[in-house]
Amino acid sequence: MQVERRGLAADPRQDSTPVPLERLAERAATAAGAEDAPAARRGTHVRSWSLGMSDSEPPVTLPQERIVRWTPDGRHTELVVATDPRHQARPVLTDEGGEQRLVGDGRVIGRRTFPPSWSDAPPAAHPPHDPTRLRAYLAETAYDPLRTTPELLDAAAQLLDNWTLGARESAALTRLLADADGLRPTGRVTDRLGRPGQAYVYDGAPGIRHMLILDPSDGAVLGLEETFTADQPEYGVRAGEVMQYRAWIR
Repeated sequence: MQVERRGLAADPRQDSTPVPLERLAERAATAAGAEDAPAARRGTHVRSWSLGMSDSEPPVTLPQERIVRWTPDGRHTELVVATDPRHQARPVLTDEGGEQRLVGDGRVIGRRTFPPSWSDAPPAAHPPHDPTRLRAYLAETAYDPLRTTPELLDAAAQLLDNWTLGARESAALTRLLADADGLRPTGRVTDRLGRPGQAYVYDGAPGIRHMLILDPSDGAVLGLEETFTADQPEYGVRAGEVMQYRAWIR
């Protein structure tokens, strides 16, 4: 098993035409109205990575992949593996047919089953598919009124770490993101799992850039990344290196 010492930001293609976020919100609304539009389901499948920083050690972190699935009786299972960075452009977990198993290189670092839980508070509660109500839901999840775009992005990540959104919920989230301040389109990218996406960036706190990656066909969130835009010599990181990312698998 290798350690992923550094990650570089996803690089939007310079020859691509950026798609306005408003247009992806419209595509998401169209997808939500389809007769065969998928429904939301509780649980998630996510690839994540964050840079472990220390002023005394080089920054090293293992990427992880996690599947969480819920059963009708309120129980849920969680399987976590440390993924092999030599095979970044594909997942190493699957739950096809309802059976969680490895499909490639990966070391199991956690496998747990939890007793029934019937909480009706966010993020356990079913997310609404109305943008106004979804914003209130996200604020309750984050214990925060979501005054800024980074706060909205963080709350969206919490939602996606608990739910695989259906088309209607995804459309509501994309509408919220389209209405947020400061997210600017930068063009086509290939995400951490080799999927085509449209990238939108927000320059937040000094030295940090947020990148949102959306599915170009229906506006669903594929990933979120945070990148250093300035050197951090005290931690041994340079501008352009990734602080953390998440890539959600539907």
